Amino acid sequence: MTQNADQLSCAQFQAQLPELISSREITANDPHLKSCENCRALLRDLQTIADAARELFPIEEPPDELWQQIETAIGHEEAASHRH
Repeated sequence: MTQNADQLSCAQFQAQLPELISSREITANDPHLKSCENCRALLRDLQTIADAARELFPIEEPPDELWQQIETAIGHEEAASHRH
């Protein structure tokens, strides 16, 4: 049995799901999703879980001065290492 390069087995597709979900690169036009109801159902379930997790742990933006503080600390560390 030969397999079209555009078509993945369920195992191959499911192995890619975490990366596809986190990068949000997965679309309903994916050839495997078009042909596989099991993987479509799994994807829906995983997206529901991921959406719920995002609501539980919202992304908080760091304060504006944080990057300046990090940059200053790195500069102090580099200066100290050059003195030794």
